[in-house]
Amino acid sequence: MSLFSDPLVYIFYPNPANASWDSPKALALLIVCGALVLGSFWVKHWRKSLENPVTKKLSRSWSRSAFWFGLTGLFLVLARLETISYVSMRLWWFFWGGALILYLGVQLRLYRARHYEVLPTEKDVDPRQQYLPKRKKRK
Repeated sequence: MSLFSDPLVYIFYPNPANASWDSPKALALLIVCGALVLGSFWVKHWRKSLENPVTKKLSRSWSRSAFWFGLTGLFLVLARLETISYVSMRLWWFFWGGALILYLGVQLRLYRARHYEVLPTEKDVDPRQQYLPKRKKRK
C-alpha cells in the first residue's frame, strides 16, 4: 500500500517526505508567505493615505490578517523543511488554505456589499432666484 494511494494517509501522515531547501515548492511558499508579511506593512502604510472613510473602515483588518497568515505560513514551511513531526503534516496546509479562502471570501463579500463612494452634488444655481420675492422675517 503506497502512501499516495489513500488520501487520508496522504493528508494525515505525521512526517511527510523530506522537502529540501532548494525545492521549487518550498521556495515558492517561502516567497509567498514572506510577501504576505511584507505586504502587511505596505497595506498599513496605504491605509494611512486613504481619504475614503468607508474603504478605511473595511480595510482595517487586512494588514493584521496578511501578517498572521504570512507568519503562520512561514512557520509551516520551516516545520516542513526541518521535518518536525505532526507540525509538518499536510493537514495544516489544508486548514491554512481553507482559512485564507474563507477570509478572502468574507472580505470580498463585505467590500462589495458595503463599499460606496459619496459623490459630490452640484448645487442647482437658478439666476432668477435673486429676483424672486423673499419671505419676510418675523420679529
